[in-house]
Amino acid sequence: MKDNYKGQAIGIFELDNLVACYVALDAASKAADVKIQGVERNRLKSGACVKMRGDISNVNAAMEVALKTAEPIAKIVSSTVIASPTEGTDVAMDMTILK
Repeated sequence: MKDNYKGQAIGIFELDNLVACYVALDAASKAADVKIQGVERNRLKSGACVKMRGDISNVNAAMEVALKTAEPIAKIVSSTVIASPTEGTDVAMDMTILK
């Protein structure tokens, strides 16, 4: 999986509501050319974390749309964009996706 995303930026957001995550990722993927790498449900709470990949301009655009879409329906727990992840970051991402 790692090679499919080599050199691509990472956008990550976490919301306190799983359904809102799906609404936000749907809006993000329609707004920009990004691939959803994974959705990790928080097993202790009702929220989830979404990870998406693409070139930096598309990830930034997708994140902006995702967060604006989520804001009225969920609490944004955290969000970030990593423009140029190191190989170690990709390894760590692979370890957590769908675990």
